[in-house]
Amino acid sequence: MRTKMRLLGFRGAAVKPLNEEAAAELGAELLGEALVFGVGGLCLYLEYLRQAGQSRRREEHLEQTLGELRQGLERLQRELEELRAQ
Repeated sequence: MRTKMRLLGFRGAAVKPLNEEAAAELGAELLGEALVFGVGGLCLYLEYLRQAGQSRRREEHLEQTLGELRQGLERLQRELEELRAQ
C-alpha cells in the first residue's frame, strides 16, 4: 500500500495496515500490472530490433547493388576506351 501511495504522489502519508486478504489482492494486482508492463516493453524492444535489422539489411542490399552498378560502369568505360583505341 505504501508503494501504491508513493506512485500516486503521496509522500509520508500514514497508511493503516491492510488485512491479509486485501494485501494479497493488492499484491496480485501490482504483480499483474508489472507483468503486463514488462511484456509490453519486451514487445516494443523486440519490434525495435526487428526494424533495425530490416533497415540494416536494406542498406546492405542497396550498397551491394550500388557496388555492382559501379563495377558495371567501370567495365563499360574500359570497353569504350578499348573501342576508341581501335
